[in-house]
Amino acid sequence: MGELITFYPRTYEDWTVINKIEDLEHGGLYCVKAVVGRPVSDTRLSGNRLLSKTTVYDNTGLMQVVFFNNRYISAMLRQGEEYFFFGKITVDSYGIQMVSPQFAVTSGGGGIHPIYRQTAGLPSTVIRGCVQQALDLLPGQINDPIPQQVLSHFDIIGLRQALTDVHFPATRRDLENARKRLVCEELLTLNLGMRDLRTHGRGISGVMVTRDASKEFESLLPFTMTDAQRRAVTDCVADIMENSAPMNRLVQGDVGSGKTAVAASVCYTVIKNGYQAAFMAPTEILARQHYETFRAFFDGTDVNVVLLTGALKDKEKRQTREQIADGTANLVVGTHALITDKTDFNCLGLAVTDEQHRFGVAQRTKLLSKGKNPHLLVMSATPIPRTLGLMIFGDLDISVIDQLPPSRKPVKTVLMNSTQRGRIYGFIRSEVAAGRQAYIVCPLVEEGELENVASAEEYAAELMLREFSDIPVGLVHGQMKSDEKEDVMTRFAHNELSIIVATTVIEVGVDVPNASVIVIENAERFGLSQLHQLRGRVGRGEAQSYCVLISDNQSQTTRERLEILCSTNDGFQIAEADLRLRGPGDFFGSRQHGLPQLSIADFADYKSVELSREMADYIMDVYCDLRNEELHLLKAKVDRLFDNGGQNSLN
Repeated sequence: MGELITFYPRTYEDWTVINKIEDLEHGGLYCVKAVVGRPVSDTRLSGNRLLSKTTVYDNTGLMQVVFFNNRYISAMLRQGEEYFFFGKITVDSYGIQMVSPQFAVTSGGGGIHPIYRQTAGLPSTVIRGCVQQALDLLPGQINDPIPQQVLSHFDIIGLRQALTDVHFPATRRDLENARKRLVCEELLTLNLGMRDLRTHGRGISGVMVTRDASKEFESLLPFTMTDAQRRAVTDCVADIMENSAPMNRLVQGDVGSGKTAVAASVCYTVIKNGYQAAFMAPTEILARQHYETFRAFFDGTDVNVVLLTGALKDKEKRQTREQIADGTANLVVGTHALITDKTDFNCLGLAVTDEQHRFGVAQRTKLLSKGKNPHLLVMSATPIPRTLGLMIFGDLDISVIDQLPPSRKPVKTVLMNSTQRGRIYGFIRSEVAAGRQAYIVCPLVEEGELENVASAEEYAAELMLREFSDIPVGLVHGQMKSDEKEDVMTRFAHNELSIIVATTVIEVGVDVPNASVIVIENAERFGLSQLHQLRGRVGRGEAQSYCVLISDNQSQTTRERLEILCSTNDGFQIAEADLRLRGPGDFFGSRQHGLPQLSIADFADYKSVELSREMADYIMDVYCDLRNEELHLLKAKVDRLFDNGGQNSLN
């Protein structure tokens, strides 16, 4: 019964706003109060289909209502009786029509009607009846996980009323109050759970760091760190040296802001205190790239950097694992091979994960289990608005690198349409002639997935045969095997390919400083944050770089959205706009962030996210600990949410 009651409506039909027939417009969704003017007439069509229609009227005009394959309509709609009709309007040579509307007698059919996702073949109307029966079985008073003191302080209704009104609200205000209560409860549960993970999740660290070697590391660099990089390093070192609990810190920074140097500095301090560090990247090619970067950073020191990936030969993997196990490997860079049972560390003091949103909590936990409560540093080039970050990464402290090195040139971004493609190709050719390289990004792989959207495979073939027949062009997309993708990206990195046609698999990819142009087809199909990540593939070298957005979409909203990207290179401004316009899905893809699944809440609802945070602050101020007896129902709810999310219980 509980699952049925919390099977919330996906939307609502508002039958409280009654429209006159003379005011109806083509394509609109309306509720009309009208009288049936004549008996329903049935007509048999080809294929034994049944067409039923009648005319209804109010004091402003006439409208036809039409039904298909419903042999009971003639008995359900009676001439001379008044009904509510709810449906979509078409206006054509036959006049005003409403096809297959919902309807009910006016004596009891008004109000706001819940619409449910169809599941197991059950239509919304059947689910609605079952939910009503389940609510009728609930007692008048039910145990509320949120204490009355908290509800009163924040002017939030009780759980029993909220459950009734979210399914069958009498007014829009009732629905708003019910959703406010249920959304805030769900976000509050998540917020408290993430806080509890931070407070009680990992106990005391077995890693004792007494020497700060960050200044020594910075002296090794051929460049000067930005103030933002230094702040991030200072945050990490303070976590490691001043707290008994292990560090749990997220370092966020735009593409090119220098996160890798920050991670290298923290690794150096931990290594100089006698421990090992591990750096886990999401792909083979990224791991190899970071391996080379770290080797350059630590050149001339006694830090031994090793690489461990699944692509290594068995003998190489065995030798590398022996070095990791006996402690002669100080810094281990790798992929998921780091968390297999065959990999044992001698004294792991720090675990670093790159591109945090690509690793779930379970993978983080597996890496941390390789040591005695080692410190954790996670990095992400996906700018996330602070409000959302505090919720998503509530178990992590957050440092933001909000500066780019002075040598980093902003990428020039322009919005063009497909009629200008000749100019775009000419510009790419001129950049290639100057020795540079280009990306061309398509949203889909196979022809026919959506009309008028470029196919990466066909597009690449056309470019190879026509516009760039004399230039080496490569193709990479998500349906290729990993080793094939790695091979193409490696050839591109070595400048064996001048142009690469790709899907979004390059969003997190190899660093190619020589690439100076990225062209993104059908740009309206991407979120701003994803476009910003793609743009970050260029602008990594000394040459001025360019991002060309191609879109023929003339919607004012779409144009305004894409112009945001043209007007700024600030990833955090872009992320705020993206969250406001599209919601959080763009940041995390298919729930790769490892969070528990939510039923009704939406991270893009700023007010509710902020209110839930204020409620969590209030609860911790008043009750001090989630384990307070007055919070036992709320704690049980937290445990259930995180158990369902694949995370550890908070017992």
